[in-house]
Amino acid sequence: MKKIDSTCIIDDDPIFIYGTKRIMNEVDFCDDILVYNNGQDAIDGLTTMTEEGKTLPSVIFLDLNMPIMNGWEFLEDFVKIPNHNREKVTIYILSSSVDPRDLERIRHYEIISNYILKPISAEDLKNVLEQVG
Repeated sequence: MKKIDSTCIIDDDPIFIYGTKRIMNEVDFCDDILVYNNGQDAIDGLTTMTEEGKTLPSVIFLDLNMPIMNGWEFLEDFVKIPNHNREKVTIYILSSSVDPRDLERIRHYEIISNYILKPISAEDLKNVLEQVG
C-alpha cells in the first residue's frame, strides 16, 4: 500500500486528533499531517496554501460538528477555493453521529468520498489508502 504525501484533519477534539495521528503513524498513512480546529481556520490555511502555490492535502478528514465554522459551512467555502489540485482532494466526513439527515446530505456533495464513524481505526485508514492510492 502506498502512503500519501499529506493529509488534513479538521476537528475540534484534541483527544480524537491525538489518537488519529498515532494511528496514522502506525499504519504509515502519510508524510505530513495538517491539523485545523475548525472550518474557518482550515479555509484560511488552505486558501493561503493555494495562494503560495502549494499543493493541497490529498485527503481531508472533516468533522461536521465544530464551533466557529462547522463541516457543512467548510464544504460550501472549500469548493470556491481556486486551486489547481482541488479536484484531486478526497474528503472523508468524520462524525460520531449516525443521523440519517447527515447521511442524506453527504450524498449531495460530489467531493465527499465517504463517511467514517468515530473513532477512526487502522482498518479505516487502510481502506482510505486503497481508495485513493
